[in-house]
Amino acid sequence: MAIAIIRKEDMVPEYDSNGYARLEMLPGIHAGAYNYKCFLKAGKSVQPERYADKTAIYCFTSGKGYVTTEKCAYNITELSFFVPDFDRSDFSIYASEDMEFLCLLLDMSEQDQKYYATYHATMPIFRSFSDLHEYWQDCKGPNTRSWQVLYNGEVGRSLLGVVKGAGEGEGTVEKGHPEVDQWNFGLDNADFTLTIGDEKTHHRAGDWSFVPAGPDHSLTAAPGKEVAYIWYERFVKEREI
Repeated sequence: MAIAIIRKEDMVPEYDSNGYARLEMLPGIHAGAYNYKCFLKAGKSVQPERYADKTAIYCFTSGKGYVTTEKCAYNITELSFFVPDFDRSDFSIYASEDMEFLCLLLDMSEQDQKYYATYHATMPIFRSFSDLHEYWQDCKGPNTRSWQVLYNGEVGRSLLGVVKGAGEGEGTVEKGHPEVDQWNFGLDNADFTLTIGDEKTHHRAGDWSFVPAGPDHSLTAAPGKEVAYIWYERFVKEREI
């Protein structure tokens, strides 16, 4: 089976009259997961749909602007992440220059919602890249750096982080993890090789790929190249309370 990946050049926006566009990336690749690339023209704003039964994660990957909620405003001046409080509060996204961002949606089952009621992070969440905590993993190259965005249990079954490294031997070489599916979005000047099992493909900035739970996989840079990506994982099994 070919690696599931959509290329940046294939994600062509069709703007509406308000200067907003949203297109689904790899639709149908996984039941209950809906991942979108969004575009917003400078000087425009959008009030995204709110969901009571889905976790929603916004990853601001290009351009500047801000997010407003009923109580707060958050400046977007670099790679940033926002998790709204489900359908409990309105929020809006404003673009001071052309913006691109991801909208990652995941269904919450009845069991997920019960677990969420026992423990979760205080919503909404806004985290800029420069404020993230760095972590270390032995599956990473010697000069590859990793940052955690969302931790286990904070927002349903979702985990999120960022990886960056440059040069030969940098990136991630990982044994298969049967407990989570993984999606990847290339950042910065990313130009690396994605390997899943015995299959390989070229992965650049702006590409979006999927790694199913189970097989060994790697995301590694060649000499003079850069590996940089957002990783987004979903636990395949529901938590037991």
